[in-house]
Amino acid sequence: MLAIIDYGAGNLRSVQKACEYVGATAEITSDKNKILAADHVILPGVGAFGDCMSSIKERDLDACIKEVIANKVPFLGICLGLQLLFEKSQESPNSEGLGIFKGEIVKIPDNPELKIPHMGWNSVTFPKTSPLFEEIDEGSFVYFVHSFYMEPEDSSIISATCNYSKELPVALSADNVHATQFHPEKSGKVGLRILKNFVDLGGVK
Repeated sequence: MLAIIDYGAGNLRSVQKACEYVGATAEITSDKNKILAADHVILPGVGAFGDCMSSIKERDLDACIKEVIANKVPFLGICLGLQLLFEKSQESPNSEGLGIFKGEIVKIPDNPELKIPHMGWNSVTFPKTSPLFEEIDEGSFVYFVHSFYMEPEDSSIISATCNYSKELPVALSADNVHATQFHPEKSGKVGLRILKNFVDLGGVK
């Protein structure tokens, strides 16, 4: 079973439907026992960093997420679900993130020629090999909705970048943990292939 963590964020059904389309048995749940028993876990995210961290902590899911990752279960963060893996965010300076990775979430630099939030399709490049992007062509387009991006202390975890105001890191891969700033579930055939690659890690049934 693939668990999609429900902590009150929106858009969970679209993630579930996309995972089911590529062959996973996916369940939206806030039940810690189900999450810990899952073969794969997805942390989606929509909203503000601080509000989402508060919701996660209220449900005592922060310790659960850390245990899933420590247990080497394949884990995927999507959009804000990527940002929450870091220590802090400029969006919510008084909120602590999960701290899985050292680094900060920062605002996309202002550019008079570009709109923020970065909303729509953009091409990505891959600075390192990641199982998440197997059979995905360099320059493929994926769908974004964000105003903030990650600045990890360890740049070796960056697995995809895009250009918007500057070169932005937009995905990471480190051991069993993967995350994308963009939305695979909204990214057409490319996004479905990315989710299929995740589902195939360890073989979700």
